[in-house]
Amino acid sequence: MRALILLSMAATTFAWAAEPRSMPPRRPIEELVPVATLRLGKTADWVVITADAVWVGSTGPNAVHRIDPRSNRLVATVSVPGEPCAGLAAGFGSLWVPLCSHRLAKVSLSSNRLTAVFPVGPAAKESGITTGAGSVWMVTDAQGSLARIDPHTGVIRQTISVPAGSYNPLFSGGTLWLTRAEGAEITSIDAATGSVLGTTATGPKPRFLTAGDGSIWTLNQGDGSLTRIDAGSRRALKTVALATPGHGGDIGFGAGMVWTTIAHVPLSGISSATNMLRCQWEGPGGDSLRVADDAIWLTDYYGGTVSRLKLQDVLAHCAVPVRTSRPITSQRLAHAVNRAPAVADHRYVGGVDGESLGATRCDQSLVRCRQQHTLAPERHEIAAETHGIIVGHLEDADPL
Repeated sequence: MRALILLSMAATTFAWAAEPRSMPPRRPIEELVPVATLRLGKTADWVVITADAVWVGSTGPNAVHRIDPRSNRLVATVSVPGEPCAGLAAGFGSLWVPLCSHRLAKVSLSSNRLTAVFPVGPAAKESGITTGAGSVWMVTDAQGSLARIDPHTGVIRQTISVPAGSYNPLFSGGTLWLTRAEGAEITSIDAATGSVLGTTATGPKPRFLTAGDGSIWTLNQGDGSLTRIDAGSRRALKTVALATPGHGGDIGFGAGMVWTTIAHVPLSGISSATNMLRCQWEGPGGDSLRVADDAIWLTDYYGGTVSRLKLQDVLAHCAVPVRTSRPITSQRLAHAVNRAPAVADHRYVGGVDGESLGATRCDQSLVRCRQQHTLAPERHEIAAETHGIIVGHLEDADPL
């Protein structure tokens, strides 16, 4: 029997030292009920969101599909001459679709029509594409040739040499970030000049990446971890263990959370406030996602579908503390929380059989929370919360 109080004041470690502690129990993905699910093809992969549409790629057929997020209905399917296998990007009035036939398809966002196919393509499957600084950006070979492509003519205007085995670019705040899947680093590039600014260590085999909360986040396929990099200083801040290694996957940011997906672990949520894995779901589905407004759009690659999850519902499930296995009396709670150091701005949350008993804001430690909130000797659910983010729960406490 033990008390588990997880706090947000853990010391920062080196980026490559993923900490396996504090892993929450995995939940069944079936507890998240989609608002809508659309079948698109034999497989469904890659998602990009624009101001008025959600676009998803597929095979069987080789196509990109436009979904109206207001009605959750499929409004257009655009065939492309090859498998969409290296991400999607929107920019300059077009959707950009790298094809495994080593070509780049351009689809009009206004007419939903294929308008051009350029003779330049991605270096490999699971590569990426991004837009920004007046250009389309894509790595075109395994030797590290990053192409700056004119969005009107498809002509390569500049080729930048980056570390070999780098495949996935992201434009954010005037900087290009490029992960090296055949190493353990990310390269930053001044998008205006094409000058390489430097490299930063990550977890092993970083591939997919996203931006949020002043940081760049990399999903590392080598050990299934997540690395956070400060976008300003380009310094690695933290690597978080997710235990989701392997090929495929995706990453996005929304509602103060980093969201990752991989087959068989279709959704994981990591708090950017605490750098902690808060919740994780296992089961069928997963492989690509995007987050916007009140929705997480999540594909089931092998099922050929994309589902819309209501973001607030996901957050609500993520915030549910784990039930205790036996009653928690005020004495047992005191025995447990006395082990916790003082942490500012915590809140004790109590519930009996799923019914909330309310919450008490505390200025110092969880002990003061206990003193301010009387507990009846029934079964309770206890959670430690800081800045509105639940960062731990009481599983069990040793009897006195």
